[in-house]
Amino acid sequence: MKYLQFLFFALLTIDLFGQNTSYIHKGASTFSSDIIFSYDGKYMYKGKSTFSSDVLNSYDGKYIYRGKSSFSSDILFTFDGQYVYRGKSTFSSDILYTFDGKYIYKGKSTFSSDILYTFDGKYLYRGKSTFSSDRLYTYSGAIPICLFVTFL
Repeated sequence: MKYLQFLFFALLTIDLFGQNTSYIHKGASTFSSDIIFSYDGKYMYKGKSTFSSDVLNSYDGKYIYRGKSSFSSDILFTFDGQYVYRGKSTFSSDILYTFDGKYIYKGKSTFSSDILYTFDGKYLYRGKSTFSSDRLYTYSGAIPICLFVTFL
């Protein structure tokens, strides 16, 4: 199971479309004007920018850092392939979200009542839904799912 999770997240981070930059769009849109975040494989930027001054977070495959930092004091979240933890912790009491490949749950839970979001590889939906009216974000390119915590 851990191998499948690793493979899934590795595939999410590989640039499958020949782009250097991937985007998160507002709602179901893919219009350039609706880009709210950009990701270049290491840094998350605000909007369509890839300027150093617009870096919001950086991600090294395990930790999400504040800005362009890679200092342990700037770790915002830790991701182990299934859980998103607060800070540099891996204690179960610090689990903010659980991801099972499709659903994002509140805390350390896989109960249906704790589903916050549904991810189908292209869209992030509100709750346990795949209705177009519940689309929150559209992913264009490869962006690690754990980075959703930086904009929700």
